[in-house]
Amino acid sequence: MLEKGTLAPGFTLTSDEGKEVSLADFRGQKVVLYFYPKAGTSGCTQQACAIRDVYPSIEEEDAVVIGISPDPPEALVKFREKHNLPFILLSDPDHKVTEAYGAWGEKKMYGKTYEGIIRSHFAIDEEGRLMDYKLKVKPLTTADFLLVSLSLGDAN
Repeated sequence: MLEKGTLAPGFTLTSDEGKEVSLADFRGQKVVLYFYPKAGTSGCTQQACAIRDVYPSIEEEDAVVIGISPDPPEALVKFREKHNLPFILLSDPDHKVTEAYGAWGEKKMYGKTYEGIIRSHFAIDEEGRLMDYKLKVKPLTTADFLLVSLSLGDAN
């Protein structure tokens, strides 16, 4: 499990624009990663739109937001366009990055157990160190957690 203050796991994934994006590309800025199960579902849409709505406050913190899901880039394009999302969406089809962050694991729904994305967020400082994280977040509370996590870096 990751610990606050440790270096966040590096990665390179394909964006909704078909470009390779690496965590290292954002050194010198705060980064908020959030992991969500599937673009276009009700919970993921609520979560993304809540983040979109507070995005100006996130930008004031000189931070970028990156959403990560197992969806293919084509699905991410539709999701971004339909909901006017101003942040980066990345595809993690084999869930290796999701696993590295501890956001992949056992879930239960309708009495069935399966492996999948655990809705989570991670705040990373300008040096690439983990400032804060939260596993098992609710779609509508993610935006508030992100704002609080980003302000924690200012207090340190």
